[in-house]
Amino acid sequence: MTDQKTPPSEMIRVPTALIPAVKKLSKLHRQGHTIALLQELEELITQFDSKIDSDIAPSSFAVKQLEQKLETKLDAITKKLELMERAMTSGRYSNNRPRRQVYSHQQPQVQLLPRTNESLAQRLGVTPQSLIVETEKLSPKEFIIWSRNRDPMSTAWEYHPNDGLYHPVK
Repeated sequence: MTDQKTPPSEMIRVPTALIPAVKKLSKLHRQGHTIALLQELEELITQFDSKIDSDIAPSSFAVKQLEQKLETKLDAITKKLELMERAMTSGRYSNNRPRRQVYSHQQPQVQLLPRTNESLAQRLGVTPQSLIVETEKLSPKEFIIWSRNRDPMSTAWEYHPNDGLYHPVK
């Protein structure tokens, strides 16, 4: 007689304060609401950013490193979710449900948030210093074209000197 063991649990531990948010994100994921999931993730991260009360200067090396790691992970998650969404809309993962025709104009767009110099430089695959050089060297229209050609999702960006951030062009 063979001893059949149950597979180990794939549960993860999260801080108590995050349990409601993780449950909500998990439910959205199980229901296949990729865009809503991305928006909830951005909202959750924004809530954390606005509630952080620390004495660490935003320009400190540790903070910049943490921002860079977070942006890298979020970009990777976003790309994977976009691939999953494309696969789902193409009908590859239909789970024997009747296929219905999907038009790309019916798909709501994920709203991109403004980005810092470091964050946008990483997204465009350039150094923060070279991004500053391009921002200063090119006219606003030329910069929009340049950034659209470098962006992985062909999103154009423009610099707003009033808040020091790069905003997606709609």
